[in-house]
Amino acid sequence: MTPEMPDVTRARHGRPVHHWRRDVVELAALFTAVAVADAVANLIGHGPDGPALLVISAIVLAATAGFHVWWSRRHGHAPPASDTGARPSAETRPAGQSEQPGAPAAALPGPGTLWRMRTTVKDEPGSLAALCTALAGHRVDILSLQTHPLADGTVDEFLLRAPGALTAAGLTRAVALAGGTSTWIERADAHDLVDAPTRVLGLAARTALDASELPLALRQLLGRCTIRSLPATPVGGGRGPLPVPAEGVLEDTVMRLPAPEGGVLTVERPYLPFTPTEFARARALVELDGRLGPRIPRGQDVLTLPEGDDITVRRVDTGDLAAARAMHDRCSARTLGLRYHGPVADADRYLNHLLSPRFGRTLAAQTASGRIVGLGHLLWDGDETEVALLIEDEWQRRGLGGELLGRLVGMAAEAGCASVYAVTKASNTGMIATMRALGLPLDYQIEEGTLVITARLDTPGHSSASPLDPTVRHHLTDPVHRD
Repeated sequence: MTPEMPDVTRARHGRPVHHWRRDVVELAALFTAVAVADAVANLIGHGPDGPALLVISAIVLAATAGFHVWWSRRHGHAPPASDTGARPSAETRPAGQSEQPGAPAAALPGPGTLWRMRTTVKDEPGSLAALCTALAGHRVDILSLQTHPLADGTVDEFLLRAPGALTAAGLTRAVALAGGTSTWIERADAHDLVDAPTRVLGLAARTALDASELPLALRQLLGRCTIRSLPATPVGGGRGPLPVPAEGVLEDTVMRLPAPEGGVLTVERPYLPFTPTEFARARALVELDGRLGPRIPRGQDVLTLPEGDDITVRRVDTGDLAAARAMHDRCSARTLGLRYHGPVADADRYLNHLLSPRFGRTLAAQTASGRIVGLGHLLWDGDETEVALLIEDEWQRRGLGGELLGRLVGMAAEAGCASVYAVTKASNTGMIATMRALGLPLDYQIEEGTLVITARLDTPGHSSASPLDPTVRHHLTDPVHRD
């Protein structure tokens, strides 16, 4: 049997190849056919039954042509795809190697599973190809790939769509047989489908608009990690953290970077070491934040109290420190004690830290005269998020606390926080009632008079308050349960 001509000689650059010898033969055959037809027509046409014979010949030729068309369609005598330049369909040309000994059977139809996987391979030609071939043998689709060069190898980060029946252990085993080591894998979701450059640009844009977004942006950039911002001068006094060089320090699962406002920014991810590529991305994001300086969005809401007073709710930062201290001076010792759980004289020392967007977000309730009468804080605390409220005495029991808390919880939900917690005293019935008014599942822990209330935000159907909108005006109609 004559072997089939390979595709590389049958087509070039995806187009059919025409040879001049074939064209000459076809032209000679055409001239010969015309000469024969002319001779037959002259011979028959001048005979006694010439016209009848020509008609019969035409009918026979038409019948033969029709039979040939029917036969070709029935038996599928179509020209090869490589002769016409057409691309083979997905059904006739599956990806990867076909029918290899020991290869698993094709996966049954069904929904696929998204996985994020990292593995380390040798930095040599063919190592990545062997890994991709192993994945293709298990009908795993590679949606995206990032490479992180190391000194003694390369970390390949994949976003995969695998058959639903293929488990994480099965994937890890296949990768190990293909030469992958130190493999880490976890479930992914639709948010991971965004390519890395688009995600990084989006995080940079969010950070440019709001300084408090930096910890959230780093967490989305690096995955599940713990981020702590250690001020150069602790609020309670004492020694601050050891300084780090301007370029930062990378130590396996911990990276330390100089914080834009001074101090040290520490990022920890115990389950997965950081790569130099991730360290460079995090450092660039922190440097961008430092160059832009302090900044917060300037949106605001206007609330109308039942008494007819208008209250503006807006974001504040350290630029509003004087107004916040003036509110402290107007608060009673009992109110300050319920908020700060310590000596009243130390309350002012915490304000600069609380108002800094580096540690979270702060909302203020402000009267028409510009006087701040309420503060609500959303504070990033490592893997957790704390909420805290302080309402001036004469403005309590009017619903301001509930409005501030609802907006803080909405911000936490938008930031992807699974829960928020509040630390107060067991005797602070106003704060307890305000947390209960959220309508969220609550957990209570009490120890020596200190109460920690945790609200879970991952409840289906929960609708959080919307971000501040300068065009929105609200009316408080039920102030009794919203303090």
